[in-house]
Amino acid sequence: MAESECNVSVPHMNSLLQMDPYLKPFEKDFQRRYGLFEKQLTLLEEAEGGFDQFTRSYKSYGVQRMPDNSLVFKEWAPAAEALFLTGDFNDWNNFSHPYTKKDFGKWELHIPPKEEKTPAVTHNSKLKVVVHTRAGERLYRISPWAKYVTRHEKSVIYDWVHWDPPQLYIHKHPRPQKPRSLRIYESHVGIASPEGKVASYSNFTHNVLPRIKDLGYNCIQLMAIMEHAYYASFGYQITSFFAASSRYGTPEELKELIDVAHSLGIIVLLDVVHSHASKNTEDGLNRFDGSDSCFFHSGARGEHSLWDSRLFNYSGWEVLRFLLSNLRWWMEEYKFDGFRFDGVTSMLYHHHGIGSGFSGDYAEYFGLQVDEDSIVYLMLANHILHTLYEDCITIAEDVSGMPTLCRPIKEGGLGFDYRLAMAIPDKWIQIIKEFKDEDWNMGNIVHTMTNRRYGEKCIAYAESHDQALVGDKTLAFWLMDKEMYTSMSTLIPMNSVIDRGIQLHKMIRLLTHGLGGEGYLNFMALQTLMKAYISAKHEGDKVIVFERANVIFIFNFHPTNSYSNYRVAVGPPGKYKIKLDSDEIQYGGHGRLDHNTEFFSEQMEFNNRPNSMLVYIPCRSAIVLANEEIDYCY
Repeated sequence: MAESECNVSVPHMNSLLQMDPYLKPFEKDFQRRYGLFEKQLTLLEEAEGGFDQFTRSYKSYGVQRMPDNSLVFKEWAPAAEALFLTGDFNDWNNFSHPYTKKDFGKWELHIPPKEEKTPAVTHNSKLKVVVHTRAGERLYRISPWAKYVTRHEKSVIYDWVHWDPPQLYIHKHPRPQKPRSLRIYESHVGIASPEGKVASYSNFTHNVLPRIKDLGYNCIQLMAIMEHAYYASFGYQITSFFAASSRYGTPEELKELIDVAHSLGIIVLLDVVHSHASKNTEDGLNRFDGSDSCFFHSGARGEHSLWDSRLFNYSGWEVLRFLLSNLRWWMEEYKFDGFRFDGVTSMLYHHHGIGSGFSGDYAEYFGLQVDEDSIVYLMLANHILHTLYEDCITIAEDVSGMPTLCRPIKEGGLGFDYRLAMAIPDKWIQIIKEFKDEDWNMGNIVHTMTNRRYGEKCIAYAESHDQALVGDKTLAFWLMDKEMYTSMSTLIPMNSVIDRGIQLHKMIRLLTHGLGGEGYLNFMALQTLMKAYISAKHEGDKVIVFERANVIFIFNFHPTNSYSNYRVAVGPPGKYKIKLDSDEIQYGGHGRLDHNTEFFSEQMEFNNRPNSMLVYIPCRSAIVLANEEIDYCY
């Protein structure tokens, strides 16, 4: 590493060190990272005319139709000996349409229009790139830039299909304003239906979006959109990075889905997978040009031992072009509003998080184990996205707790808006599996909910697809298991297992959403980033009380004890009324509270708050009280 890159001035480094002085010993690491980031921006300006042009490479690679209906095909295959195009258009002739070799491993092919001035390759026709290797192999490949791929019912291999419909979908609605806090509905289009088949984009648009709107969510996170040959991977073994999955419908139908979501005031995030790629060769990126490298590191560095997938070479110029253009493509073509970056922990470290417990020692986040090529890529991605799209939202899935992940790049951070609070769902599963109800530790629960880096926003969640789909069980199954099949009916009285499960399930979600982060407050339209004040975490009573945005959250986790005239601390004085009650009969509760009750504060200091009041809290229930004299909805 050049000495000059360690002496770069990070513009707002002092602000970061004032916030967290313990980062001071690693100042040179931040300087080096920022220096590499600035160097890449400079190189992009000099070689490509800036990142704006560079990230529009999807307009020149793959296949492009020119104004005169001629077609230009362009690929990067540095290890190839020769490239040909074959397909329906030339009766699958492997040699009639050779690419011309250009500089830097690039190949181009120009096909003039037909005599009637129509394109030589028609919409919906199949294509293949024929790659001749230096070892004499002939390989059949899909363009890495393919916009649409499909699989014939009897085949296991996906086909590259030329997508150039006569009528493209035109977006009618502008992107909604960026929410002050996110309430995210994580969804998978294919399983968003009770029918025993893969559901469609159209089904989601017409049947699911209205329900999401009615439930009060302001954001949808779509997983399994980028094309993946193996459906059971839930979209995490990507084969075609620019193609929206065809198993749910067409690209135009996905555009309509996003447009309709925007019309409802809902933003849409793409679950983007740039941390690794499928090992598939004939319909994936792997060995595209016949070599072990191309888009990936060669040898062991290019393999993820647990995921059995390929790892990108983030220092490669054409790899940066491919990945950064991929982000731009989804933003421009489909009008996504941002991304949840999957597998960030694997990207940040050469060990990919395998066998690392991450104790919180800052030395774990710096030094030789950190993959600075990946870090610079993520800095570039966030810088470009937030520069081009002011309201773009980026979320990092990182289990390691990397400091500054969600701090501005000019402070030396990576520039994400949010990180997932991944310790919270693990904590709930641990508590349910290992402890009796009466042994739940209120202080430990509150600590897990609030233990996050100061100044770095978190998205809290009680469970996600990781718990519900990927090798685990949902919270509901952990709580009620097989009883859900036989005893969960409104036609029969609840047994003790179902009763316990329903009450705890509601409380776990409400506590997580109310206390666990700066995002994902999915009720009452509560949109505030104000910090919660925790006034009680009583171990004996199993009670947690906290205040957020002039709203009082009260949780009684005790399995049998209800409390009359229970004193709780409040900040602003006044009259409080019930705004949410987990014990309501409509939510599967027992209806033990009178919602006409008014609670008046007393000028009696309690738990370090100036006022307090007496309430009734039934066992295994949660209530939310709002001050009638103060606006709590932002």
